[in-house]
Amino acid sequence: MKIALASALLLSVTPLSAVAQDHAGQRAEWNRPQQPFRIAGNLYYVGTSELAAYLITDPAGHVLIDVPLAESAPRIAANIEALGFKVRDIRRLLVNHAHWDHADGLAAFKRLSGATLWASAADRATLESGRATDRDDLPPLAPVKVDRILRDGDVVAIGTTRIKAHLTPGHTPGCTSFTLETRDPRISQGRPLKVLLACSMTVAGQRLVNNARYPAAADDFQRSMARMKSIRPAIFLNFHAGGFDLAAKRARQLDGDAAAFVDPSEWPRRRLEAEQAFQTELARQKAEQPAAR
Repeated sequence: MKIALASALLLSVTPLSAVAQDHAGQRAEWNRPQQPFRIAGNLYYVGTSELAAYLITDPAGHVLIDVPLAESAPRIAANIEALGFKVRDIRRLLVNHAHWDHADGLAAFKRLSGATLWASAADRATLESGRATDRDDLPPLAPVKVDRILRDGDVVAIGTTRIKAHLTPGHTPGCTSFTLETRDPRISQGRPLKVLLACSMTVAGQRLVNNARYPAAADDFQRSMARMKSIRPAIFLNFHAGGFDLAAKRARQLDGDAAAFVDPSEWPRRRLEAEQAFQTELARQKAEQPAAR
């Protein structure tokens, strides 16, 4: 969500036409093509160069998590077909959080696939209205109907595939992380690999103090970070490619390292970095508040 903070700063000094141009440039940069590939087992990367989309396959039907931009939808569909799967076999659409750079393409992909969208109750209003309920400095997204509400601990089940939803609010009120297990004979002799697809733990322009739209933002961040300590994934994935060094890992994978995405130490390290950055930003925002008289 770098563009969100940039937009907020630019609005005070730059004509709106320039802000719109900056947003268009960000969209184009983040929507550059990325060759789709298998991460491990039945888990595939089908997103763009910077905005992630994940396909989890099963003989009974597939699940797609995130369709970032409306203009990403045909690219993601082509990526899925290039891997040998059919868009019409996607049964469920999931979303990690309801911001333009992760959810704008959901409506288009629903039309392409006929899949149903499952999302958290707290992000539903943003998804269905196209306007963020938690802040007023973000571009809109294409409105999309939520077909089923995901609650904390709910499991999305298709065939033998099980994807567990973890409500981890803070970045948005309904920010949702997902865990699953996959098996890959090339990695760990086919033993189950736990995967965490983590919703953003970054503040990225969110108001943590005196936020009338989202008063619980700071408390939600802290609770989410605390509860995520207990998750111990072998594979950590983020919804921005740069958030988990996709390019470097993919390069190692192409060089023959089948386990390039396996690193049990990564999530604890990333979580701690996010917590430290959050505390720094919270202290900064508190210090900006006028002194009480």
